[in-house]
Amino acid sequence: MLPYYVHESSYVDDGCLIGNGTKIWHFCHVMSGCKIGERCNIGQNVVISPDVVLGNNVKIQNNVSVYTGVVCEDDVFLGPSMVFTNVINPRSAVSRKDEYRATIIKQGASVGANATIVCGHTLGRYCLIGAGSVVTKDVPDFALMVGNPARRIGWVSRHGEKLHFNDEGVAKCPATGETYIMKDNCVVLAAE
Repeated sequence: MLPYYVHESSYVDDGCLIGNGTKIWHFCHVMSGCKIGERCNIGQNVVISPDVVLGNNVKIQNNVSVYTGVVCEDDVFLGPSMVFTNVINPRSAVSRKDEYRATIIKQGASVGANATIVCGHTLGRYCLIGAGSVVTKDVPDFALMVGNPARRIGWVSRHGEKLHFNDEGVAKCPATGETYIMKDNCVVLAAE
């Protein structure tokens, strides 16, 4: 018996590494060379292209295609029907497989439903990308991003709560009480 679950309607190609407790639901295709961590949840109608890397406890909602070049660290959330790209200037008649650009989604980041992440960028730790946003540049840790193109409209805690900084550049998460510090227009967790 496998240490992970794959629904009978899904396909997992040879050469994939899949961690304990991971669940792959209906109508998915996991392509060769993928590395999927423990306790991941891969929703209905998800495609994971060759050589994609997913950390532990990654949650992928329905109708997401995770293309070659994407790396998701631990605890990443990918909302329903969000989109990754992997080339900047796609053309049907021009093969650009040697031009794929890496996209890194750092630990704890969340991407909202129907958002688009243009390839070649890094989404910082615990950032929150609002539903329908289009990310066209790197995103700092703890940033709250919305719009097209996505712009930072604030900061969030690891718990996903909006942070309000005082005049000294200090904020507390309203849910956990963790302290965050603003320094040089960057946010860090005080305990780090």
